[in-house]
Amino acid sequence: MMQKAGYIRQTGCRAIDRDGRLHEVVELHIMGARYAVRLADLAKGMSGRQVVVQVEALVREWNYYLGTTCGLAQVSASGKALNIELFETGSFTVSLSALRSVIYGRERLATIARIPEEPASPVWKERRLSGQQQISALV
Repeated sequence: MMQKAGYIRQTGCRAIDRDGRLHEVVELHIMGARYAVRLADLAKGMSGRQVVVQVEALVREWNYYLGTTCGLAQVSASGKALNIELFETGSFTVSLSALRSVIYGRERLATIARIPEEPASPVWKERRLSGQQQISALV
């Protein structure tokens, strides 16, 4: 079962990247950490024009700054959710309809849920197909 891990919101804030350019960003608050996605890239990703969107650290000192890339986000295969893969933290998801409501200003927040990890089962490691035979080859 998926559990709530944070939220996503659009505050209208702008963040400066490494090259000094200003970008409008959407804030992600996941497991107590703040991240950002560039709004222009997110719009391209949601429309299907861009496959993967970068999730970057959001740092606040006098202004907002975009830090290192902390993960990637992409639209799910069904086209109903945005899946977020953070390198250190795990996998998360947010509904695209809820995300669109936040971007267009109809809602303030959209809930981000944690995708549970599949346990590595030792049964699959030990499994052999019935009737499997050893084939030798001369080299």
